[in-house]
Amino acid sequence: MAAAPAGVRTGMRIGFVGAGRIGSTLARLAVEHGHAVVVSNSRGPDTLRELVAGLGATATAATSAEAVRDVDLVVVTIPLKDYRQVPEPAAGTVVADTNNYYPDRDGRIDALDRGETTSSELLAAHLPSARVVKAFNTIYFEDLASQGSPAGSPERRALPIAGDDAEAKRLVAGFIDEIGFDVVDAGALAEGRRFEPGTAAYNVRLTAAQLAQALRG
Repeated sequence: MAAAPAGVRTGMRIGFVGAGRIGSTLARLAVEHGHAVVVSNSRGPDTLRELVAGLGATATAATSAEAVRDVDLVVVTIPLKDYRQVPEPAAGTVVADTNNYYPDRDGRIDALDRGETTSSELLAAHLPSARVVKAFNTIYFEDLASQGSPAGSPERRALPIAGDDAEAKRLVAGFIDEIGFDVVDAGALAEGRRFEPGTAAYNVRLTAAQLAQALRG
């Protein structure tokens, strides 16, 4: 196994709130890179037996409350409409938020429609002691599984992040680099609006230079 990129911790324990397409794909990538994962969903651990068996010995199924306990990183990957159901992790826990606002699925959220806040800021307000980083919301799960490449590869795909805590962003960026993607930091958590659905940076394959340009648009 190659040395971990700067920022990422080796042998992390990563908790997943949500085990759908993005969640299960990230869990698999995490296991492949030497991390332990704790996966959860809204239906209970028994419904995750097949997923956990496929992930191997370093994966366990748990309740959402258990998945955010004693972990280095929490990945929240559930429909935005359910964000209030995410349990509060220990103070200072880094939380990677993959959410997007889809009104047809989530219903109308007035504060988002008026541009007063962003989806990840809603989660951050719900988890005031956590360090939330917006990440993984701009890539289709099949591309996440297949398009990673070693650092320095020509035309390596880049993913954006945003957050208010520099150390938390370094941890998430290191993990993204480790699983095969460059990272472009968009700035504060509020700047996550620059790579939400409908923007030039959303769900399109871009290099780091191209992504930086798209985020300026």
